[in-house]
Amino acid sequence: MSEERVYQLALTQVPHIGYVHAKILVDTFKSAEAVFRAPLRQLEALPGIGEARARSIMHFRDFAPSEKMLRQVESQGIQLVFLSDETYPLRLLRCIDPPTLMFYKGLADLNADRMIAVIGTRMHTEYARLQTEKFIRDLSDHRITIISGMAYGIDGLAHRSALKYSLPTIGVLAHGLDSIYPPEHSGLAREMIRANGGLLTEFPVGAKADRHHFPVRNRVVAGLCDAVVVMETGTRGGSMITAELADGYGTSVFALPGRVTDRQSEGCNQLLRRKKASIITCAQDFLDEMNWLPRKAGSVAPQLTLPYELNAAEAVIVHLLGTYETLPIDQLYILSGLNSGAAASAILELELKNIITTLPGKRYRLV
Repeated sequence: MSEERVYQLALTQVPHIGYVHAKILVDTFKSAEAVFRAPLRQLEALPGIGEARARSIMHFRDFAPSEKMLRQVESQGIQLVFLSDETYPLRLLRCIDPPTLMFYKGLADLNADRMIAVIGTRMHTEYARLQTEKFIRDLSDHRITIISGMAYGIDGLAHRSALKYSLPTIGVLAHGLDSIYPPEHSGLAREMIRANGGLLTEFPVGAKADRHHFPVRNRVVAGLCDAVVVMETGTRGGSMITAELADGYGTSVFALPGRVTDRQSEGCNQLLRRKKASIITCAQDFLDEMNWLPRKAGSVAPQLTLPYELNAAEAVIVHLLGTYETLPIDQLYILSGLNSGAAASAILELELKNIITTLPGKRYRLV
C-alpha cells in the first residue's frame, strides 16, 4: 500500500480544506505527505490557509478510512488521479476549483490532444438524435475524444455514437465507480471501458448519485475538454449549468440552433442569443472554428518574418506555436518552462504586436 496514496485520500477528508486550499497546499509542498508533515507556522503563512486550516491539518489523525478506501479501489482496478500526478488532466488546472483527487477506470488518455463534451437534454427530439449521431460520425476521421455525463438522452447517445465510430469516449460520473447511474447504462459503461474509453469521477466508492453531486460532476465535464457542444436543451438543467461553467473557464461553447417554438431548444437558442455560445450546424463548422482541419496536401507553412525584436520569453512562445501550430494556454505554460507571470506577459505582448491570435477555448496560434 502506497503511503502517499493514503495521504492523498486523507487530504480530501480534512475539515475546512476545499479544492482551492488543497491546490495551494499541493503547489507549495508537491506531495500530500509533505502537507501533513509541514510545520504549523509554514502552513499558517500560506495565503488562504491561515491558523484554523493549518491546525485542522496538524490535528488530523483519522487515516484508517483512507487506508480502507485505498484497499477497496485497488481491489476493483480503480486508478487514483491526484493533482500532482502526471496523468492528471491538465485542462482541469485552468479551473479555479480543480478536483483534488479523482477515481478512474479505463485506458482513454485524460490528456488527449482533442477532447470535446457533447451534452444535452434527457428527453431529446428525433432532430437532436439525428444531428448528434451525424456530428459525431463526421468527427470520426479526426481522433477526437468524446466526453459526456452518462445520463439518459443526449449523453448516452453521444457515448454510443463515439463507440459506433471508434472514437474514445469518457463518462464523467456523479457517484462512485462501484455502481452505474442510471443502471440501464451498465452495459454501455462496460463497453466503453473495453473499447479504450473510460469512466471518471471525483466521488469515492460507495457514494450514491445524490442530486447535489450532479453540478459538481458538470464542472468536471466543463473543465476537462477543449469545447462543450450543446445539442439540445431547455433553459434549465445540467446542460445549461455545464455551458455556463465552461464559458467561465474559457472553454469554447457551441450550440445547435432549434426552432423558436421548440421548448427542447430554448436553452440552445438562449445561449446563442446571449453570445454565450457559437452556432454550430455541422461538424465542419465546429472543426473550422476550432482550427482543427488539416492543411491541404502540398501546402507549406509560410516562412515566419517578424517586424519586432522578441525577448527570450516571447521567442519561446513563438517557437512553440511554430512547432505545434495551436496550443491551449495551459500547455503553453507547461511546455515553455516559464513561470505563469512571464508566460502571460509574453503572450499579451505577442497579441498586442499581432504576432499571435486567440482561438476559441483559450488556444493560440501564429497570425
